[in-house]
Amino acid sequence: MKTLLKSEEFIQFLAAIYLFSRLNFAWWWFPALILTPDISMIGYLVNPAIGAVLYNIAHHKGLGIIIGLLGLMMGNQTLMLAGIILFAHSSMDRMMGYGLKYSDSFKHTSLGAL
Repeated sequence: MKTLLKSEEFIQFLAAIYLFSRLNFAWWWFPALILTPDISMIGYLVNPAIGAVLYNIAHHKGLGIIIGLLGLMMGNQTLMLAGIILFAHSSMDRMMGYGLKYSDSFKHTSLGAL
């Protein structure tokens, strides 16, 4: 099952790369921005509960989809880029086994212990 879930995330990551390729940005923007959602981990400097909330908001695929669709409706490629990066990053994380976080520990995730 774990392999099946990881392959599903990989396909979603590839879909995000395809969507990015349809935007008018240079190719290097994707690798330059792909790790920016991890800035949300700064909340762990306060405590695990705050860290988990910030991390989970930034890594929720629904947020990326909403921002991307908002950009599509407004014709704003920067918003579309932000949504694609959020979605791609979340897929990449889950593909590598990093799930959403529980409030007790960074290593306690929806996909199991790290």
